[in-house]
Amino acid sequence: MDADRTTDTPPEQAEADEAEAEGNAVEVEHDLDALLADVKRERDEYLELAQRARADFENYRKRASREAQEAERRGKASVARELLPALDNLERALRSAGLDPETGRPASGSEPTPDQEDAEAFDVPSEEVSAQEALARGVALVYRELRAALERAGVETYDPTGEAFDPVTSEALATRPAEDGVQSGVVIETLERGYRLDGQVLRAARVVVSE
Repeated sequence: MDADRTTDTPPEQAEADEAEAEGNAVEVEHDLDALLADVKRERDEYLELAQRARADFENYRKRASREAQEAERRGKASVARELLPALDNLERALRSAGLDPETGRPASGSEPTPDQEDAEAFDVPSEEVSAQEALARGVALVYRELRAALERAGVETYDPTGEAFDPVTSEALATRPAEDGVQSGVVIETLERGYRLDGQVLRAARVVVSE
C-alpha cells in the first residue's frame, strides 16, 4: 500500500477548466456591459423626460403669466372705458365754468375775480367764494383725482393737435379750411382727448382736420 499518493490534474483537464473560466469571465463581462447599457439608456430616458417636463412647465408658467397680464389689461381697459365719458363730462363742465381742467384755475383769457384770486392764494375757498365757484373747484378736484387714478393704472391721454391726422389714433368729426401756414390733413382742434393703455388706443381722439 502506497503511503503518499498525490493526484495531479491532467493537462487536458486543466486547459479545459481554464478555458471554461475565461468563457465565464467573458460572459459575465458581457452581461455587465449589457446591464450598464440598459442603465445608461434608462438614465437618458429619465433625463429626457425630466427636461421635457421642465420645458413644459416653463412654457406653462410663461403662458399663464401672459394670460394673467392680458386679463389684467382687459380689466383695466374695461373700467377705463366706463370712466372716460364721466371724465369728458367733468372736463366740459369745467370749461363751461371758464376753468382749466388741468389746474382748476381760470382758463387762459378768463380774468379771475377778486374772490378767486384770494382763494387761489391759499388754494382753499374763502368765505366770499360763491357756491358756484366752490362747486367748480370741487369738480376740478374730482376730475384731477380721476385722471391721476387712471394714470396710475397705466392709462394716458393724448392730444394730437398740430399733428398729421392719423385714423388709427384719431377720429375726424369735422373738417375746416386750412389757415395760413397750415397744411391740409392736420389736426387743428381736439374736441375730445384720446386715451391709450399700454400703447393701445382705448378711445381715439375726436378732432377737427384741416382741408
